Amino acid sequence: MRKSTMQEHHITVPKTARYFTLGNIHKDLRQIWFVCHGYGQLASPFLERFEILNDGSRLIVAPEGLSRYYVDHAAGEIGASWMTREDRHAEINDYVRFLDRLHDHVMAKLDLASIQTYALGFSQGAAVISRWITGGHVEIDRVVFWGGPLPSDLDDSIKGDKFRQRVTLVLGERDWWINRPKAAELEVQLREREIAYRKITFDGGHTLDDQVLLSIT
Repeated sequence: MRKSTMQEHHITVPKTARYFTLGNIHKDLRQIWFVCHGYGQLASPFLERFEILNDGSRLIVAPEGLSRYYVDHAAGEIGASWMTREDRHAEINDYVRFLDRLHDHVMAKLDLASIQTYALGFSQGAAVISRWITGGHVEIDRVVFWGGPLPSDLDDSIKGDKFRQRVTLVLGERDWWINRPKAAELEVQLREREIAYRKITFDGGHTLDDQVLLSIT
């Protein structure tokens, strides 16, 4: 039998990435938020949930996952994903580079001394921002993990010194994805990594909540 000669290869190519913003850049801006959506969402409708924070003092930036697909073929609904388990390391590297470049592009226009930066990840986006903060070159002041865990394959050496930022963990009491046992596992994971955090719970499911958003600003 002839031995297979199939080999896997990678090549880096240019790709157009999309992001949306709420708010405007001006001299009195005091906060910038980078908010990463969950699996199957798009950045634009996700960003609409942050309208309550759009009071003129903040710029809110919502990047979109690099892989779009038809969530429901019958209805034609489209969503985006940050990654899957297939060729995961290449996809992780791609979105970390994307978020680094987006961060640098936006922050270049700002007076950094007067700006506080937030990174909020919802659902799959929580894993995204954890990999971005630990694998990219960003400087973030506040981190919010909302309804999503740290990735199980995050480097074991990554502990509290990588999360010098203030960390907030937000969990819905009726979240179908991060239920109470999974939430308890996540807290154990944070403590084992010596990551200090504040926990906020609310009476809701796997969704954002206006009053909680206001409380973490």
